[in-house]
Amino acid sequence: MKEPLAWLGNRLRLLDQTRLPNEEVYLELTDYQDVAEAIKALRVRGAPAIGVAAGYAVSLWALAASSQDVLSFKKELDGVLAVLAATRPTARNLFQVIERLREVGDGLSSVDAFKEKLVQEAAAIHLEQHEADRTLADYGAALLGAGASVLTHCNTGPLATAGCGTALGIIIRAFEEDKIKLVYATETRPLGQGARLTAWELMQAGAPFKLITDSMAGYVMSTRRVDAVIVGADRIAQNGDTANKIGTYTLAVLAHEHGIPFYVAAPTTTIDRGASTGSDITIEERNEDEVTHCHGIRLAPAGTEALNPSFDVTPARLITAIITEQGVIKTPCL
Repeated sequence: MKEPLAWLGNRLRLLDQTRLPNEEVYLELTDYQDVAEAIKALRVRGAPAIGVAAGYAVSLWALAASSQDVLSFKKELDGVLAVLAATRPTARNLFQVIERLREVGDGLSSVDAFKEKLVQEAAAIHLEQHEADRTLADYGAALLGAGASVLTHCNTGPLATAGCGTALGIIIRAFEEDKIKLVYATETRPLGQGARLTAWELMQAGAPFKLITDSMAGYVMSTRRVDAVIVGADRIAQNGDTANKIGTYTLAVLAHEHGIPFYVAAPTTTIDRGASTGSDITIEERNEDEVTHCHGIRLAPAGTEALNPSFDVTPARLITAIITEQGVIKTPCL
């Protein structure tokens, strides 16, 4: 797999996901505001990868900061973190990283030490995500039997995590263990992360798959063999409700109707201890042009109004298990 995100010492290298699958374009960013724009514009996306990118955005700012006293530096850091927090409100990993970096300077008496610690912490966050993904993939692959057909939604591979992936990481690990017969990947409207990104990553891995439209999922479940549905999550509430790409809730209802296990895969950094239930999760609303247009081409009549929530919430009662790097939670209550 190609590395979608890399720290080069004084700049951040990103694979621009908006250009895939037709072009592999890498961006080399040196300003934290450019990273914030990349997150908002979905050039980098997926809750874990957003968190990693935010950590490196802070590193870029720290390396260029001119403030000489710790109090002024902390005040400027708060402003940088506020800019990053405004990019994607649903992604829990982003806020977990922000909270972690805000505490880095506690007890430090020099700006130079503060800067060094921020850069080290960003690298540690990236490494921890790699390790969490590997362990999570092992736990998830163990749940699948030989010859499994699985259905997945949106994109949850290396592109989405800067590691080996969550839900798609499990599927690819299971494929490497000769367990996967077929993967059904939903196109994931309105931005086609499944068609553009998941299909691309499955091709990179050599795994067998068929692309389906989102509205074909019920047909596939009722007429073909589907052994499991495996999806990711952008935020998980304490009671096990999960927010994920719009359309996930629909898949959970369909899986329940057809008696198919429905698994959510996410690192524990996605768990929000401040959200008691899914109703406490803020759902990002994006520009309606993403629905009315496709790659700049108008699909709907001019003047059409559209809804564009990026996520929906799946209640814990519809989830068979949540797969994390710390194990499989078969009763979704955290």
